[in-house]
Amino acid sequence: MAQRTTPADVGLLLLRAYAGGAMLLMHGWGKLLSFPEKASSFPDPLGVGSPVSLGLAVFAEVVCAALIVAGAFTRLAAVPLVVTMLVAGAIIHGGDPWAKKELAFTYAAVFACLLCTGPGALSVDVRLRGKRG
Repeated sequence: MAQRTTPADVGLLLLRAYAGGAMLLMHGWGKLLSFPEKASSFPDPLGVGSPVSLGLAVFAEVVCAALIVAGAFTRLAAVPLVVTMLVAGAIIHGGDPWAKKELAFTYAAVFACLLCTGPGALSVDVRLRGKRG
């Protein structure tokens, strides 16, 4: 018997599509396209080197964001996004006014919610596993 799609499933789809899509298009894509120019000067809050820090940010903001949009490996994909946004808000923008770091913390909260809830029924995860949640 097929499961019914609930309003919560639609809400999770909208949340994933907007947050993941905005992260990918408004933040990650630009970093990916300008990787060679940014690699030597990108902030290195973890002490792993600027190119590696940029690579980690691009992985989270492009690859993981695309997975979130699709609802594929959602909980796993949310982890790098939460970490990246917490680092951006607390370390990169730590000394800035709240208005400058608010977006990073908002993204962190959204991706943390998806980490807790999963993608909902309208996702690749559910289709692959053949079950809800």
